Amino acid sequence: MTKCRRCESPFTARAIGFCADCLRSLTDRTEIAHLHNPDRQACGLPLKPPTSPNGKSCVLCANACRMAPGERGFCGLHCNENGRLAHHAPEGSALAYTYRDPLPTNCCAAWFCAGSNERGYNLAVFFYGCNFDCLFCQNASHKEIARAPAIGEDDMVHAALEPDVRCVCYFGGSPEPQMAYALRASERIIEKSGNSKRICWEWNGCGNPELVERAADLSRKSGGVIKFDLKARNPNMALALCGVDNARSFENFSRVAKTLPDGNTLTATTLLVPYYVDVEEVSAIARFIADVNPAIPYSLLIFHPDFFMDDLPVTPKKQVDECYRAARRHLERVNIGNIHLLRYAE
Repeated sequence: MTKCRRCESPFTARAIGFCADCLRSLTDRTEIAHLHNPDRQACGLPLKPPTSPNGKSCVLCANACRMAPGERGFCGLHCNENGRLAHHAPEGSALAYTYRDPLPTNCCAAWFCAGSNERGYNLAVFFYGCNFDCLFCQNASHKEIARAPAIGEDDMVHAALEPDVRCVCYFGGSPEPQMAYALRASERIIEKSGNSKRICWEWNGCGNPELVERAADLSRKSGGVIKFDLKARNPNMALALCGVDNARSFENFSRVAKTLPDGNTLTATTLLVPYYVDVEEVSAIARFIADVNPAIPYSLLIFHPDFFMDDLPVTPKKQVDECYRAARRHLERVNIGNIHLLRYAE
């Protein structure tokens, strides 16, 4: 860690340079606009979503990239190829891999999901690429797009239809940049299996609202779960941590909640980034969820050092306790995830 540029607080990540309080108080956001440049350059990705006035538009997520010929979108998966919106994966494929995860699995929804009580496997689908750029990313291998394997839609559907597969979970990265593939495959899986496979999503939720609604409907029909990763409520905090605005996450969460009244299909998580995603952020997120439906399950995930925020410790126990109590003041069901990491916490 380092000292805050403004107040010299020692609880400051090197990659950000401001403590949480100073970060939230910034009125000039240009001071945090370039924090992600080293990460993006190291991964060979565009520094920010392209905004070419006459560029080819991508509508899959809130970044709304407009790419000039030869430009790539922020996620790194789409580009303007001679005036045509092109995808890095071969036609009918996605840049992803699958693996079979025995049930019960370490899923963010396992503490309440009915599927966690079943025998068999979860087919985990790891998508490359992401519409966010989290400095604390716990799965940063998704940025290795040039080396990403491709999986055909038929092969993915076939793997999901194995008799002992009970659920399919899309994560990564995040599914948003490859949603067309995921939706087509999921619809085929539900149809061919007689609706016997749960379809689940773990994402940041900043996708195209219509596609998000289609995905949520598939989870509702199949008995799966749709998980929104609500990373931060303060706009400055979200921009510093994730590289882009995350307002769409909250908008889509509210939108989906109106169609999923049962309290078990929709859930939310927040990673407790040490000294940043603190009681102030968690209180604001919990209040937001409670205004939607206080029965929605909410998980607070313990952080471990990774990627460009590897100078931070495991989430301190005091921060975990304070955030849990704050969330419980607003919500009926709150869980602590990655609790095994607490043995390394201060």
